[in-house]
Amino acid sequence: MTPQSGPPDDHLAPVDRRNIVITGFMGTGKSTIAREVAHILGRPLVDMDQVIAERAGMSIAEIFSRYGEQAFRQQERALSEELSTQECLVIATGGGTLVDAGNCELLARNGYLVCLDGEVDELLLRLRGKDDRPMLWDEDPSRRLRDLLHSRQPAYAEIPYHLHTGSQPPTELAQEVIELTASEPRVWRVATPTGSYPVYLLPGGLRHLGPLLRARGISSKVMIVSDEHVWPLHGSRLLAGLQASRYTPTPIILPAGEQHKNLDTVRLLYDQFIEAGLERSGAVIAFGGGVVTDMVGFASATYMRGVPLVPVPTTLLGMVDASVGGKVAVDHPRGKNLVGAFVQPLLVMLDPAMLSTLPELEHRAGLAEVIKAGIIADAELFAYLEAQNSMPAPPSMRWLVERALAVKIAVVEEDPYERGRRAVLNLGHTFAHALEVLSSYQLHHGLAVSLGIVAAAHLAEARGLMATGTRERIVATLGRHGLPTRYAAYPPQVIYGAMQSDKKKRGAALRFVLPRDIGEVVIVDDVSESQVIQALERIRS
Repeated sequence: MTPQSGPPDDHLAPVDRRNIVITGFMGTGKSTIAREVAHILGRPLVDMDQVIAERAGMSIAEIFSRYGEQAFRQQERALSEELSTQECLVIATGGGTLVDAGNCELLARNGYLVCLDGEVDELLLRLRGKDDRPMLWDEDPSRRLRDLLHSRQPAYAEIPYHLHTGSQPPTELAQEVIELTASEPRVWRVATPTGSYPVYLLPGGLRHLGPLLRARGISSKVMIVSDEHVWPLHGSRLLAGLQASRYTPTPIILPAGEQHKNLDTVRLLYDQFIEAGLERSGAVIAFGGGVVTDMVGFASATYMRGVPLVPVPTTLLGMVDASVGGKVAVDHPRGKNLVGAFVQPLLVMLDPAMLSTLPELEHRAGLAEVIKAGIIADAELFAYLEAQNSMPAPPSMRWLVERALAVKIAVVEEDPYERGRRAVLNLGHTFAHALEVLSSYQLHHGLAVSLGIVAAAHLAEARGLMATGTRERIVATLGRHGLPTRYAAYPPQVIYGAMQSDKKKRGAALRFVLPRDIGEVVIVDDVSESQVIQALERIRS
């Protein structure tokens, strides 16, 4: 991500000059829709097949017949390299152009890649009787089409954005392409030990989730697990988006709150998964905050030894923390997140529009995790929040999500199973989890993290680790955003006792992440009981 000193000013945002690249299988309407997009935007249109044919002085079918497919693909690569250096174009590719990862990388350098998808039967109808499709030359074109589409599907699934072409007129589909790319979507691809998964930051993302699931081969059996707070606000939009892609999702609505994040609730989820007939070819959408994301992730990881998980977090805290990293868990009466697993999601969808409906408490709680990310590894992010005296406006919130996510993604890619550096993400959490357990999970996780960060800062200062003035900056910034910095509900000795069930404990030693400076933290496990008690006394005073 390009470093910035703060969110871009809405009134000074430059006009986007990136190309719009429209691809997909033959018969999906790439050329027609690209032509409409170019007409609406007043941009030049480049139809790659047409350009190659004109330069060769013969049709694509003739190129295949005379020189073979390899010669044609070489011309596609040369044209992809040429177009990757240009701006403000609408490009229609051939159906196989972006199956080549090199072409895909070239055109993505300065373009939004949008893949058009269609049902096989619809494509067969559109292509029936066409004799200018050399890739369908076969005694059985229908079988050839199905085989070819199947072979290309993994490559199409890697293309960032998807739209389903059904009965909509080309003008409507063109408008959808324009709306999608005008929202300045972002995609991160998070590397894992077994591959990778995409994280989408996409305004209006609920509408686009269905095509993305289709592109990844998810069958019609989709479960949505949400809670009683989120579902009335956003459930109808998620349902409509999935139904437009011919899914028949089954919603499961749970009570809201951390106190329900336990094995009893997971058992109820298993029962409903079985009753609905969920199989490994389906998917489970976790539609809510961090509690839902964690709990549903654990249920999906353990049902049938794993069904695809799709987190769609609806809170700031869920977007910047629970959505990425593959850690899922439920609570136990004796400890936070003691029962869990590592599971990598199929994809993650972040729709920043949902942040506009968050209660003020959820905004503040999420900002605790954003401030934590700044303390860990982004001094510029912290400095921006340090300078603010009020809740960031929606455009700024998107920027905050991007910066905090960048910190977490970098850490989890380096240490996916929490065997080293990933522990830095637990800044404040050893204290926070103990406070949550003592409150029977009535204390909001984000507020507990704020208190834990303050305690960690006091502990770092007492050990002589922290740069002068850093603790004051941390405490002031948390307080400026309405986050708690003092807590007197439990005596320090009681809190210390609750820490003994912390899952990060190494033998008899508790493990702490302590700030050295803004943007730098260290992991220590030689902290004495008296030092912990002293730090806890400081947040009571």
